[in-house]
Amino acid sequence: MSLPEKLSPEKLYKTCNPGEFSFLSTADLDGPIKATGQDRAFEAIAFSMGIKHDGFNLFALGPNGTGKQTAIMQFLATIAPLAPVPSDWCYVNNFKHPRHPGALKLPPGKASTLSRDMEHLVEALLTVIPSAFSSEEYQVEEKNIREKFQEHQAEAFEDLEKKAAEQHIALIRTPAGFAFAPEKNGEVLKPEEFMSLNKKEREAIEKEITNLKSAMQLIMVQIPKWQRETQEKINELNRNIANFAVKPLMAELKNSYASLSEVIEYFETLENDIIENFDQFLEKEPDPREMLLGLSTGKFQQKGALLNRYRINVIVDNSKREGAPVVYEDKPACQNLVGDIEHISQMGTLLTDFTLIKPGALHRANGGYLLIDARRLLLEPLAYEALKKALRTRQIRIESLAQLYSLVSTVSLEPEPIPLDIKVILIGERQLYYLLNVYDPDFSELFKVAADFEDELPFDGDGKLAYARIISAIAKTDKLRHFDRGAVARVIEHGSRITGDSTKLSAHLQSISDLVREADYYAASAKRKLVKAADVQKAIDARVLRSSRIQEKIREATLKNAILIDTESEKVGQINGLAIYSPGGQSFGHPGRITARVRLGKGEVIDIEREVEMGGPIHSKGVLILSGFLGARFAIDQPLSLSASLVFEQSYSGVEGDSASSAELYALLSALSGVPIRQWFAVTGSVNQFGQVQAIGGVNEKIEGFFDLCNARGLSGKQGVLIPASNVDNLMLRSDVVNAAKKGRFSIYPVTHIDEGIELLTGVPAGVLDKSGNYPPGSVNGMVVAKLKEMAEKIRKFTASSSDDED
Repeated sequence: MSLPEKLSPEKLYKTCNPGEFSFLSTADLDGPIKATGQDRAFEAIAFSMGIKHDGFNLFALGPNGTGKQTAIMQFLATIAPLAPVPSDWCYVNNFKHPRHPGALKLPPGKASTLSRDMEHLVEALLTVIPSAFSSEEYQVEEKNIREKFQEHQAEAFEDLEKKAAEQHIALIRTPAGFAFAPEKNGEVLKPEEFMSLNKKEREAIEKEITNLKSAMQLIMVQIPKWQRETQEKINELNRNIANFAVKPLMAELKNSYASLSEVIEYFETLENDIIENFDQFLEKEPDPREMLLGLSTGKFQQKGALLNRYRINVIVDNSKREGAPVVYEDKPACQNLVGDIEHISQMGTLLTDFTLIKPGALHRANGGYLLIDARRLLLEPLAYEALKKALRTRQIRIESLAQLYSLVSTVSLEPEPIPLDIKVILIGERQLYYLLNVYDPDFSELFKVAADFEDELPFDGDGKLAYARIISAIAKTDKLRHFDRGAVARVIEHGSRITGDSTKLSAHLQSISDLVREADYYAASAKRKLVKAADVQKAIDARVLRSSRIQEKIREATLKNAILIDTESEKVGQINGLAIYSPGGQSFGHPGRITARVRLGKGEVIDIEREVEMGGPIHSKGVLILSGFLGARFAIDQPLSLSASLVFEQSYSGVEGDSASSAELYALLSALSGVPIRQWFAVTGSVNQFGQVQAIGGVNEKIEGFFDLCNARGLSGKQGVLIPASNVDNLMLRSDVVNAAKKGRFSIYPVTHIDEGIELLTGVPAGVLDKSGNYPPGSVNGMVVAKLKEMAEKIRKFTASSSDDED
């Protein structure tokens, strides 16, 4: 088996040549930002926005900071202006059922016009109606009606009085009412005179008085009827006068909205209400009690009350809009989405009316597009359910949450729902999308389209140019210094480093934006007009320095031998594995000692981390794979008569992942064969049951962590790291590591199989099976087989001896 050669410095870092760019600085770039590598997502966006059927709303998924919202907004900016402007919407008073305000749909810009027209109408009516009712014609006509009533009443009493006089009975008016009394010679008889009359005369007079009282009773019964008839005539007069005053104004208004049937229908009810309640336009004398309480209904208050009753509450005003609306709701609370019904406190009581209906984001975006952050939506109580209800019913129904959940005991409103025609775009992480798909049956029906944004861009000409344009746009937007070609190239290289793949660039635009701003700061400190590559590098170094306290503490403890890591000698059953730490979002690598011990046993490999519940399931799986490899290779013809223990020394916070499984296998093979491992090497990589070394994550940080320790102790030229060959494309190492490799002071070896690795680590051939099925005696595998045979023999003898003792 040929050993892998150490990687050339060119493979440790992929550079971006500034000479590839046609521009001298980002100031020369003025074209639009074009996101590359997101074709799948853009196709999904175009499909979702184009299809008009229900449920084809969009969920844009991908990590935060990848520019999902920006990309969607840019796409919508190209299609929204071409779409028709949606209708205006307003709420009006429902005069028959005030608790159910009506919704009016109007052409764009007409709602605000209608609102102004209604204000002008009220102002005109406040002048016209009082003038009509104070006119001489009205006063005369009303006086005639009232006089006719009085004449009718007077005639009835005169007739009764004449009839009484014919019978010598007087009709007397008293403060208590009317009374009848006998008279003689024009004089009312006194009681004693009446009693001096003979019985027959008294009875005759009493009979006449009784008849007259009955007649009087008939008149008194008729008086309310005459009053009602009089009032009806006055009411009819009032209606005619009000009709006469209102009709011309309403006719003019109806003329302006003749093509809008819903508005004309509202005008009809409005006109009837004004005529029926004309007296509210007449100035009233203030009530002393109201004045005492501060509730005087003077002219100003009167006008305000009328404006409220006949106000047009404009919910959606598209008078200044071009195309369809695009709305991003930053705080998607329930009332911010579907609207709210506010209340005002008056004399300790909560009151509301249709003018206190407030619109939500769904109203503003109706006929267009609404963008919402999915996580924020789900954090708001009831908001997600309210959004689903609106999409499912295709209506915006405003409900008072306080009333709905009995938080206030007051009468609320039930406004007429408004039809909904909208595309909703939720923006969130992938995990959130998958969870909603699994646990919410409504989600897949309402959000049928997923735009899955890539985490990475290709490291090619388009990707590089996209980075350059992004840097240019940030510089122009934030008024920063522009970047020269070298600085752009350094940002691109850092973008590749972030992905951990030298063939890709990071699509996490937030990280790139932050780096651009930080580099500008250092360029300003150096008083440069353009940002140079050195400024970008200084920003990167400063980031590392700000988050390096824990890393330095661990390295310091290692250099003091408080953490035992050997980088010079050779040891049996001991190897340097590589772990990665990520405190506060910044990752760094550091070596950790892994040891293996073997003894007689029943073929089990004990993972001490798992036994003490400090190992995660993936790590435990990796250890069990080692048992599979050992059994398949060494226990086909004989039992695996060993018990092995593996442990990460001085590990106190738990272990997870299988990236150390190859290192654990090397330590086991060393412990079984007795061949020491060179401690100046560190190892990373997972392994399968066939002994193949597999790719792992964080390879750059792991290599740099071991390099930093070796460099602090002094590079001897022997130190190096074994990595999976499949991780070579992920290498984007720091410049000091690359320079050390160029000088032959540090090496990185790509390994594809355990046999390659064990040979590099020990300097002893791994050994290959010969034709007879045996490994060479001097090879690592041969020594392992010999050791296992020896252990099996000891087990056999011990078992036989135990049996003899029992006999």
